[in-house]
Amino acid sequence: MCGRLSQYSGIHDFVAALSMPGALINNVGDQPLRRYNAAPTMQLALFHVAGGTLQADPVRWGWRPHWATDRAAPINARIEKVAHGPYFRQIWPHRAICPIDSWFEWIDEGGPKKQPYLIRHRDGSPVLCASIGQLPVPDLGEHDGFVIITADAQGGMVDIHDRRPIALAPDLAQEWLDPATPKERAEQMARHQSEPAKTFEWFRISTAVGNVRNQGAELIQPLASPS
Repeated sequence: MCGRLSQYSGIHDFVAALSMPGALINNVGDQPLRRYNAAPTMQLALFHVAGGTLQADPVRWGWRPHWATDRAAPINARIEKVAHGPYFRQIWPHRAICPIDSWFEWIDEGGPKKQPYLIRHRDGSPVLCASIGQLPVPDLGEHDGFVIITADAQGGMVDIHDRRPIALAPDLAQEWLDPATPKERAEQMARHQSEPAKTFEWFRISTAVGNVRNQGAELIQPLASPS
């Protein structure tokens, strides 16, 4: 999974997709988020459960433990390592969902620049990405943040990229968010129950998405088919 995604819907659209009943503590506002070209270190809307209540917070995309100062903060974590390796041990128990509208990948098709593709649900519904993170706490500064968990790509999606975010159906996303869900069950869901490739579609988009300064709905429009 490359380091770019879109999160332009409003938080209530994402809540509706999650289908999670009950109250919401909303710290991201009611307006559409309008992040058509979100990049690492940007603050994105993140769902988690605190005190039994669903909460939405703006959280930095990217996290590293305090002792890891020799590299940039990763934005993704491989499911093959995240549950048992030392790097993410601190935040593995702190599960979250990053709701997105789509994500982008770049493919070498022989041109002067790699060709970007947009990947989204075929029905246009939000994608609920399994994530882990450390929410803002005073005095922790740059160590606040989250990562999206990834797995090997499936089916035709492997032609776009060899990794994909772990996207969960609403009922599984609710189970993922539940603090009472055992860590072993969470790992099982992430490894074996992510949404299949057939639920997604992908198409070529403008190379303008390669510049993070470019924002706007035109970035997510499919390119016309070559004549």
